[in-house]
Amino acid sequence: MLISMFFFNSDPTANMIIFAATQMLFVGVTGHSIGHRVFGMQVQRLDGTAIKPLGGVVRTLLLCLIIPVLFSDSDQRGYHDRVGQTILVRI
Repeated sequence: MLISMFFFNSDPTANMIIFAATQMLFVGVTGHSIGHRVFGMQVQRLDGTAIKPLGGVVRTLLLCLIIPVLFSDSDQRGYHDRVGQTILVRI
């Protein structure tokens, strides 16, 4: 948000692009976003292996649609996690 405020005058589109870029980079490479890291959480594949960069991109693009987050299954996984076959776990 600070980057958007200083460089893009808090433009909502810039907010979304910055959010998507950081999610794709951090979740796709390390399995953590900044918030996930702070709260001791990690995105993993259902078999417990690390998420791959393409999986991070797909998950982020679906997450940016907002609709997948509003609906969850019995395991509390949103559609962005179900489609990408990922799960958010405590580490």
